[in-house]
Amino acid sequence: MSSPSNVQANLRLVFWELTTGCNLSCIHCRASATELMSPDDLSTSECLRIVDDLAQYAPFILVLSGGEPLWRRDVFQIAARAHQHGIRVALATNGTLVDEAMADRIKESGIVRVAISLDGTDRSTHDSFRGHDGAFDSALRGIRCLQAVGISTQINTTVTRHNVHQLPEMVELAKSLKVDAFHLFLLVPVGCGLTIAEDQSVSAEDAERILNWYYDRSLDSGMELKATCAPQYYRIARQRRAESRRAGELVPDLMPRPLKVGGHPGASHSGGHPGGHPTDMNQMTRGCLAGSGVCFISHKGVVQPCGYLPLEAGDLRRQGFQEVWESSELFAELRDPGVLEGKCGCCEFKLVCLGCRARSYGVTGNWKGEEPFCVYEPRSMRTGGDECQQIHN
Repeated sequence: MSSPSNVQANLRLVFWELTTGCNLSCIHCRASATELMSPDDLSTSECLRIVDDLAQYAPFILVLSGGEPLWRRDVFQIAARAHQHGIRVALATNGTLVDEAMADRIKESGIVRVAISLDGTDRSTHDSFRGHDGAFDSALRGIRCLQAVGISTQINTTVTRHNVHQLPEMVELAKSLKVDAFHLFLLVPVGCGLTIAEDQSVSAEDAERILNWYYDRSLDSGMELKATCAPQYYRIARQRRAESRRAGELVPDLMPRPLKVGGHPGASHSGGHPGGHPTDMNQMTRGCLAGSGVCFISHKGVVQPCGYLPLEAGDLRRQGFQEVWESSELFAELRDPGVLEGKCGCCEFKLVCLGCRARSYGVTGNWKGEEPFCVYEPRSMRTGGDECQQIHN
């Protein structure tokens, strides 16, 4: 069997963990966050140098995260520098530190979207997951303060057994809050997630049902919906579109628009879901983009394929970003779907899904292995064929 052509490396998203410091103790946190900032955090001057280095790849979306990124006093200086370079800047926060004054500073720095994590539709569910009483009310206040100054808002929800029954209510809550986007995350067993993966992670069968339900909501919710750490969603979307074709129904367009520098990211509710055209903040592309369209910068300057795949591609304290992005051997491998093993390696949906490399690594220790959360049996395995076929659209 011949290997498929390498995936094109087109930088779309950079997630930057500015600090591991945080005011909450969320049980699923990738960062294993502590209350105090780490002495290993990049300095302000180092951060600004990295922003200048990233500028050659603009326009792309830079997501400032943590820990809690608002824990750093220089977060607005970093955001403003990126904005000056034509980089689209978003902020991922727990929302508890956002009041009217903070919302004003966020807007002034050039940040165009803020994603706030909500992991339940009520105080007890969210606060228990976040490890802090009052987190739910503070997050809702943060959303309202941001909207009052015209910042595009997004809700991120990590799906676990404790809140899976609330997902329909979460969609309704997001609609009632008038946010521009609702993003669903499947738990990846890494960081603090290792300690709760077995008890709180949904099963592969449940994930399949959830993602099919999510596809339906992408068509009728009127919001921008995107599944993250769930590459099999892109396989499901293709399957559902094929079903619609066979039934003679109108098939929604999945193709992304080019990334734009200007405009308001929340101006359209059609989003990047299968029911409409993608916005610049949420493009419908393919499944796992780790190392090909996405990368992660740790608070120490270490570059990883994503925040959940703890393998080092480079170190920005010793290297320029261009060297890492364009010359890393790890990234080169991740851009070659031909290295995938198990059923991912012979799945006809390989090039639109790729499987979650981080989840494979977290469960088996091998990032090239098959996606543990996928129940789909490839056509070649069902028919006993020797050749693998790829579906591109």
